[in-house]
Amino acid sequence: MRCSDKACGNIMLLVAAVTILYYTFWALLLPFLDDSSPLHMWFPSREWALRVPALIVVLGISAIGSFLGARIVQGAGANRRRRTRRRTESGMSTPLAPLVDHT
Repeated sequence: MRCSDKACGNIMLLVAAVTILYYTFWALLLPFLDDSSPLHMWFPSREWALRVPALIVVLGISAIGSFLGARIVQGAGANRRRRTRRRTESGMSTPLAPLVDHT
């Protein structure tokens, strides 16, 4: 079952709004409630209010760094192949011809 772009966007917006409201209540409003309040059983410990976002940031930066590193390595390999192809097409016998003139 496929959903239209508008329906998928609305679902993602709803999930984001619920997540932000849950986190805001957990991290900012729950500390002002009495510890005996029954609302405390619906939320994890307050120390996780800092650990979860920190973990998400570390994982996100790691994923971005891995992606960029893979693209740089892949691009360097493509450039090396392109240079080798140009040198062999231009009549050079080896891809790494010496640059020193021995006259």
